[in-house]
This record gives sequence, structure tokens and C-alpha cells, in this order.
Amino acid sequence: MSNPVKRHKGPAPRPANDNSNLRDRLHAARIGWSDAMFGALGWGAAMALSAQAALWLSMAAQTDHYWSITALLFGGAALAWPLSLASFRFLAFGRSREAAFAAAFLCLTIFTIGVTAVIFAIIYRNFYAQWHGDAFTKLWLIQLVFTTAAALYQFAVIGLRLYLPVGVVALFAASFLLARRTPRAKPPKSVLVP
Repeated sequence: MSNPVKRHKGPAPRPANDNSNLRDRLHAARIGWSDAMFGALGWGAAMALSAQAALWLSMAAQTDHYWSITALLFGGAALAWPLSLASFRFLAFGRSREAAFAAAFLCLTIFTIGVTAVIFAIIYRNFYAQWHGDAFTKLWLIQLVFTTAAALYQFAVIGLRLYLPVGVVALFAASFLLARRTPRAKPPKSVLVP
């Protein structure tokens, strides 16, 4: 005996990869000036505090570059905040709070480290530019690529520890607060077929 398959009545279910709500996501990703400015100042201050705490814990702040390192992490985090916030809102739109927390954690981590590393690479390259060849030559291009790669490597090896331990705590706190402010996802309307 074969049981006939009961067909679903109503609109066809949307596939999981349906991006018809892209316009809604882009609209949700827009940020206001107050969110961008106050968030950037707060996130920058948290990362600057993280750098200061790491410098005090590791070497009792015995460095000539104490304030320049603090300014680098502040500037990188402040510039990364609007990018992180827009990306977070785009990714977390219509998702659960757990997914919103993960999106906030991921966006803040990637953009904060990425923007700060790029700023460090620009400063590093500008310092070594005085010994580089003439601009826009083959030698200059090779020197530019390898100097930038060396700067990114040095930031990864030496600079990432400036985010420990205070930066990780701030990251969890900011991710939690952003996820809490995100509207809850509406459960999908499903029709059970008897």
C-alpha cells in the first residue's frame, strides 16, 4: 500500500538561499551619525585602554611609543566601528540573538584588526619609503609589496597581543550589547500538514 503524498497548500516555501530581502538588509545596514560617532569614540577608547593595559602588564609601559601605540589602536578601532556596525546589521538582519552575537563578534574582530593593521602598514611603509627606489618602477613595486607584507606580519605577531586581555572582554561586551539591541527574529510561519 502506498500512501499518497499530501501536497502543501498555500505559498511555496522559500529556499534557504533566497536573497529577496536584500533591500531590507541594506536598509537595516544604514547607520545614523550618532551611532557611528559615539560608537566609534567608545570602541576606540576601549581598544586604546586595551593597548595601555597590555603595555603596562607586559613592560610597565617602558616604551617611547606608548602614546603612538595607543593612538594607533584608538584610530584603527574608531575607523573600524562604522564598517563593523553596518556589516553587523546587514548580517544579523532577521536572525536570532545568538546569530546576531556571532555576527557582531566576527565583524568587530575582523574590521578592528584589519583597519588597524592597514594603518600600521601605511605608517611602516612611509617610514621605509626614504630608502625605496623611484616611484612606480618595478623595484619600487617589489619594495612596496614586501614592505607592506612585512608590516602586516609584524602587526600580526606583535600587535595582536595588545588586544589581550582587556580587548577580548570589550569585544564580548560590545557583541552582547549589539546582539541585545537587535530586534528578535520572527519565527517562520510553517503550516503543518496532517
